[in-house]
Amino acid sequence: MVNIKYIINFLEIYNEELIDLLMDGNDTPPKIKLYENVTKKGSVIIHGLEEVTVRGKAEIFRILEKGSERRQTAATMLNSNSSRSHTVFSITIHTKENTSGGEALLKTAKLNLVDLAGSEHIGRSGAVEKRAREAKRINQSLLTLGRVITALVEKAPHVLYRESKLTRLLQESLGSRTKTSIIATVSSASGNLEETLSTLDYAYRAKNITNRPEINQICKRALLKEYTKEIERLKKDLVATRERNGVYVSFNDYDAMQTLIDCQRKEVEEKKNYCKVLEDVIQNKEVCFRR
Repeated sequence: MVNIKYIINFLEIYNEELIDLLMDGNDTPPKIKLYENVTKKGSVIIHGLEEVTVRGKAEIFRILEKGSERRQTAATMLNSNSSRSHTVFSITIHTKENTSGGEALLKTAKLNLVDLAGSEHIGRSGAVEKRAREAKRINQSLLTLGRVITALVEKAPHVLYRESKLTRLLQESLGSRTKTSIIATVSSASGNLEETLSTLDYAYRAKNITNRPEINQICKRALLKEYTKEIERLKKDLVATRERNGVYVSFNDYDAMQTLIDCQRKEVEEKKNYCKVLEDVIQNKEVCFRR
């Protein structure tokens, strides 16, 4: 028997900040953080994001519509409803089945629907102050994505995914173990020729990226072992970090000592948070395996 579970989340990247589009507007939104996924190279764990379990396509479309209404948009001279953010709508499918040996096997598939805000010529769009700052952020993240695409096409030894939130989120979709489709939206108007050529060049380069799709599956024992091993490593790091306090700092240099201690406190807190994230992931996986 195969058990299937569908999970939805929806976020936007606005001014390099991650915002949950499914969080109730009356609640104080939690800070969304990205962590490396220790069990799958090239992917991230998004912590603090609302996850909704759904049962059918009608529910999926309702959630998509609800989240889209909260997206940041504004009127400019080029577009009366211009997107001021990038969005990522994700559908994750977990299936659990038992192998002939009685081992629980978990397969995970994810569909990311990514809507990129268009690159904007600030002068032509008439954007000023807040809108100009938004456009600058949008253009910068698209420029970073373009550099990543170029590096992947040229098979560069090091790809700078970490330079923006957008490229970190899309890392798994670019040159990885997934299937990726890109839809380029262009205008037939001669006045938009510059933007059209830029978009087509972007899409042409992106289509030359080579992906290697494969089934994403893992046994319960192996999955929990990976996360448990990482948690133990982080706990050892925490002990080592705490024991460093004051060792390398002159007693006469109070300011330097305080700065170091503050940095170490932040490091300890970050590792504690990451441990908690991994423990939450293990708990969620356990729930999937128990179903």
